[in-house]
Amino acid sequence: MSNTSPAAGRSLLYLVVAGAAWGTAGAAASLLFLASDLGPLALSFWRCAGGLAVLLAVLALRGSGPRRRAVRPPRPARPSVGSLVATGLLFTVFQASYFAAVRETGLAVGTVVTLGAGPVLIALGARRWMSERLGRGGTAAVAGALAGLAVLVLGSGGAEVRPLGVGWALLSAAGYAGMTLRARWLGQRGAGGDPLVTTAWSVAVGAVCLLPLAAVEGIWPHTAEPVRVLWLLVYVATVPTALAYVLYFTGAAAVRAATVSVIMLIEPVSAAVIAVLVLGERLTGAVVLGTVLLLAAVGALIAAESRRRPAPRTAGTPAPAARAGAGDPAVAGTGPQSAAR
Repeated sequence: MSNTSPAAGRSLLYLVVAGAAWGTAGAAASLLFLASDLGPLALSFWRCAGGLAVLLAVLALRGSGPRRRAVRPPRPARPSVGSLVATGLLFTVFQASYFAAVRETGLAVGTVVTLGAGPVLIALGARRWMSERLGRGGTAAVAGALAGLAVLVLGSGGAEVRPLGVGWALLSAAGYAGMTLRARWLGQRGAGGDPLVTTAWSVAVGAVCLLPLAAVEGIWPHTAEPVRVLWLLVYVATVPTALAYVLYFTGAAAVRAATVSVIMLIEPVSAAVIAVLVLGERLTGAVVLGTVLLLAAVGALIAAESRRRPAPRTAGTPAPAARAGAGDPAVAGTGPQSAAR
């Protein structure tokens, strides 16, 4: 008999879909760069601004819908404005630093260092501040996933490693790790809030921070195909941003942080498949081997996560969300909030 709970199964599915959606962003960006003179920072700004518009529309429609008198489950505690802004700043560091890394050291190295360092930092942080241990099987799965990532992205050769670019990639990985650990930590305490609201705040902070950089780079695209460019911008704002990050924040609150980071490595697999099937890139042995290694590692961790039982609480111990001071950064000088700020 399976021990998988419906909630755990949904969270894992959300993360898989989010990772696959993130992978489509690269293909859409490639098509945008070919069809216009839009730069990476300007694209990131429009991605955040467009995603914010989509999320605000969804929130407005949800708020104006008919109110039902049926009994609803209690809503999770609402995070403070400061907490939402902190998540948004981590999101912005993750996004902006990644594009800076790609500019300095190339797509292959920037991707490998960012996505490769992320699971390591997350595993260390989760063990230090949330007592989440992977075990031997989980550690082997993470190692296999990182090996698959390296083979998949670097297999074509010609990559050039530049120290400044590696530094930007490590900063991006730190932002990603902080965002994931923060989502998990808040989720454990029932203080994650509404994923729609969290995502809206994240992209809003990102849009504000990226606006001056995008203005310097050139914020308005010049193109002979305005309809195509507009359609691609709408897609990037809707699917790999608004939809994917809502699913990501939902799943990350309920699944072990290190597992989240490895599942999200589906992103380069999705990007590679699209590059071969849609963009006409050549299918190489490195792509096949890296994809197999990555998917095997992701599958192993999903299976382990599905079998995992929640840690039992002693009698009379309140649930994490009900503990005094849970989710309050002012309570206790130690804890994951120090790393997630």
